[in-house]
Amino acid sequence: MKPGRAKKPEGASRAERVGERVRAEIADLVLRGRLRDPLTRDVVISGVKMTPDLQTAYVYVRVLQEVDERRKARVVEGLNRAAGFVRKEIAPKLGLRRVPELRFFWDEVVDTAQRLDALFAEIDEEQTQEQTGDPSDGDPDEEPES
Repeated sequence: MKPGRAKKPEGASRAERVGERVRAEIADLVLRGRLRDPLTRDVVISGVKMTPDLQTAYVYVRVLQEVDERRKARVVEGLNRAAGFVRKEIAPKLGLRRVPELRFFWDEVVDTAQRLDALFAEIDEEQTQEQTGDPSDGDPDEEPES
C-alpha cells in the first residue's frame, strides 16, 4: 500500500465510498445551515446511491417530523433547485475530477416500514383474537355454538 493512501473497506465499491462521502458533505451543509431555503430545514440525508460511472448521485432525504405529501414534494423541489449550489459547495471537498449531478428524492423506506409494521400488528391482533375465541370481530348474524 502506498503511503498516504487510506485502506479500502472490504466489500465497498468505489461508487459506495463516493456516495457515502457525498452524503456526509451534503449533510454537513444542511447541518451548518448553508441552504437558506426554508423548505430545506430539518432535512436528513438518509442515503446516496451513485451510478457506477460516478456521474449521477441519487440523494434520498427525509425530514425530522411527520409531513404530508405536499410538503414532501416541496422539500424535494427546494433541494433540486439548490442542487447547483450544493454541487459547487461540495466539489472541493470531494476531490473528484467531475462532481456528480445531484438528484434529490424522498426516502420512502421509513414510510414503507411503518406501513408494514401496522399490517403485521393487525395480523397479529387477528391471530390473537382467533386463538382466544374472541367473537368481537366475528359475523354478527352468526349464532354462538351451544
